Amino acid sequence: MTSGVRRTGRKRFRIEWPTVVLIAGLYLAFGLLTWFHAAIPIWLFLPLAIYLGGLYGHVEHEVIHGHPTSNRRLNKVMIFPSIWAWIPHPVSHRMHMTHHRDQYLTCPEKDPESFYVTPEAWAKMGPMERGLRIAMNSFAGRVLLSPARSIFLVWSGGLARLAKGDRSDLSAWLWHIPAIALPLGWACWISGLPFWLYLVGFVYGGAALSAMRSFLEHQAVAEVGERICVVESGLFFGFLFLFNNLHIVHHKHPGLAWYRIPARWRAKREAYLALNGRYYYRGYAEVVRRFLITPKESPVHPGMPRVAQQGLSWSRISLPGGNLAGAPFGPATQRVPAKPM
Repeated sequence: MTSGVRRTGRKRFRIEWPTVVLIAGLYLAFGLLTWFHAAIPIWLFLPLAIYLGGLYGHVEHEVIHGHPTSNRRLNKVMIFPSIWAWIPHPVSHRMHMTHHRDQYLTCPEKDPESFYVTPEAWAKMGPMERGLRIAMNSFAGRVLLSPARSIFLVWSGGLARLAKGDRSDLSAWLWHIPAIALPLGWACWISGLPFWLYLVGFVYGGAALSAMRSFLEHQAVAEVGERICVVESGLFFGFLFLFNNLHIVHHKHPGLAWYRIPARWRAKREAYLALNGRYYYRGYAEVVRRFLITPKESPVHPGMPRVAQQGLSWSRISLPGGNLAGAPFGPATQRVPAKPM
């Protein structure tokens, strides 16, 4: 039995046991890995810490979408100790649910998870910032550089809101202090793990794995379904990402539990591929082979072609007509990021 429902007063209480077991196993693995870190060679410890940090981020993603129980407060308590530390849960929740307004997907002015920029923003950038943006559109750049960008934007953005007198996130940041302190205190104070190793492994490395999954997750085209990618990987990455690499399934059914995604994908594979225009890769080896140091596309959003794109050259195709959240697709061009199957 994978989940249970029982009545509590007037409401039906739902619990998904696979996710509860996953959360318990995650914290148990974290506790054991940090406690025994001195007996584990660093070449083995770091990959394990990075994997657990990345897994925590995807477990938090499940909680954002209302798992593993029907009680959202209980769900938040279950993942309260923040292993990857860099973003308060309420801030992450707000940003991600804003991202799920699919009609705005990839729009740099509407989607907080978009890596695109407007032509106006691009025109104002200096050579260094442009170079950084182009670099982050390669696989290596996205994995190695974008976690620093994301962490900086979250923390500087939080401080800027406070400086302007906006205290809407103050409670989230105050609660984030004990959320960070619990796993950090266990790992570094009680277990004696070097602080730098915690940061490199669980925090930065975990964020890097999340960036790996999201690297090709969305493209800027007119049809909403065709903005959403599928990378059909094996169990190692599938479990790490809680099968969000089958991303079209998640956006089509955002409330579907992680362990139900593979079966839904297998049952309706061709329908999903038709929906996303076969924006598809046969695993992360293909992604690395094609885009390790090669930018996948221009950083400038192609649906807002008000200034000439600069800095890259590649073969282009015309975008179909349509609208993206009120920003019209004019005569624009877009590199084809995925081969048809």
